[in-house]
Amino acid sequence: MSTDSAPPNPPAKQANNPLHGKTLEAIVTELADYYGWDGLGERIPVRCFTFEPSVGSSLKFLRKTPWAREKVEGLYLFMLREIRRSGR
Repeated sequence: MSTDSAPPNPPAKQANNPLHGKTLEAIVTELADYYGWDGLGERIPVRCFTFEPSVGSSLKFLRKTPWAREKVEGLYLFMLREIRRSGR
């Protein structure tokens, strides 16, 4: 095996992942802007969305609660599909 040839570049594993590079703060903010806090609380009924909601309290809860974060990420992907379908 020759040592002077460079290894091939690996394929970009995250190329088609809309969550790649998105912070949790950006995701929560976009969801709150799109659905409103009431709509977000209806779709994911957790206290941080239904009782005195804020981005800060939501981030604190979601960082500690993997199942809730998964629901938020799933709703974000759903929102992106809705936006694409409607052409907004």
